[in-house]
Amino acid sequence: MSAKTPIFSNPVALEEPIVRGEQTIDSVQVRKPGAGELRGTKLTDLLQMDVAALQLVLPRVTQPMLTGPDIAKLEPADLLALGGELVNFLLPRSERAIASPTA
Repeated sequence: MSAKTPIFSNPVALEEPIVRGEQTIDSVQVRKPGAGELRGTKLTDLLQMDVAALQLVLPRVTQPMLTGPDIAKLEPADLLALGGELVNFLLPRSERAIASPTA
C-alpha cells in the first residue's frame, strides 16, 4: 500500500512575517490534516475558528512548520487566513465549491 501524497493549500502570504533568528517566513501552506492531527480538539471548535483549537492544530499541519509560540504571535489577519485554509479542508467537497469559487 503506497502512502498518500499530502495535499497543501495555496501559499498564504503573511501580513507580518515570522522571524526566527536569521530565518524569515513570509508565506505558509496548510496541509490537509489526518484524523490523528485533529486529536485533542473538537471539530466544531475548528469550524468556528476557535483560537485555542487553531493554536493546537496549526503547528501540526503547516509548512514550514510553525511552532506554538509562532502561532501565538501571529497577526489576527494571518491567524484568520491560516485558519480559513484549515477549515476549508474539513468541509465536504460540495461545500468547498460553494465556500471558495477557486476550490
